[in-house]
Amino acid sequence: MAKLFILSAPSGTGKSTIAEKLLQQIEGMKKVVTATTREPRPGERHGIDYIFMSKQEFEEGIRKGLFLEYANVYGNYYGTPKDQIERNMREGYDSLLVIDVQGAFKVKSINPEAISVFVLPPSLEELRRRIIGRGFKDSNVQERLSTAKGEIPCARNFDYIIINDFINKAVEQVKSIIVASRCERDSVLSNLRNLLHNEELIELIEGGDCYVKET
Repeated sequence: MAKLFILSAPSGTGKSTIAEKLLQQIEGMKKVVTATTREPRPGERHGIDYIFMSKQEFEEGIRKGLFLEYANVYGNYYGTPKDQIERNMREGYDSLLVIDVQGAFKVKSINPEAISVFVLPPSLEELRRRIIGRGFKDSNVQERLSTAKGEIPCARNFDYIIINDFINKAVEQVKSIIVASRCERDSVLSNLRNLLHNEELIELIEGGDCYVKET
């Protein structure tokens, strides 16, 4: 049973780096590539890092209902394409959404079964350093820090919270959440014949009598 994972954090916290490492280490998972109207940054690739669209193209997509959710962030549209999630579900892949906090809330309201993870910076000063390291100007740094102060309290509403003080530790923590969720009862039972290749055990699990009487 394919799952939907939401990875969210204030800008500059490192969610994109965490996602990139997760996709390298976890099989059966695909990133849902966000559509945006902002200009590509150096090294970003269309269709891989983002789906870059004009404002006109994006607004046409809104009218056609192509996005699971969308928002205007720092003057640019960002949206989650429905078709990628639907394709992943059909093909049996988990979907990883790397989105901002307001997008995460919208997706969770539409898909309550989605598993949401909030990534915290170790401190606001460290967040400032990371934002500056990404090349943003002073005015933009202050705007992003101000937004972050409003986003951080939202962590209380997420299923899991991790602190990205060391990137490899943060990746391992998110990976543990994903692996554990795949071992949930309903996930295993719904996919039993793909996971277990022993007919005798399958028959016992599906139709055998548990010797402890359920209460």
